[in-house]
Amino acid sequence: MNDQAATLKAIRRAARKRERADQAKREATEELRRYCQEARAAGVPITRIASEAGLSRQGVYDLLGERPSS
Repeated sequence: MNDQAATLKAIRRAARKRERADQAKREATEELRRYCQEARAAGVPITRIASEAGLSRQGVYDLLGERPSS
């Protein structure tokens, strides 16, 4: 296999790896959203959810598709 072919093979392998990582991130985000929704429904404060999730309060609101209360 020449250098070009080896490089193209490596690119394809990296692209597949990236797609798997993107899929894993989408799944993890959906799981996190689901648990944050459950916590919110159970009355857990946004500040606590954010702390546990390693997100900012705004990040939790964004994840939940909510607007911060005034």
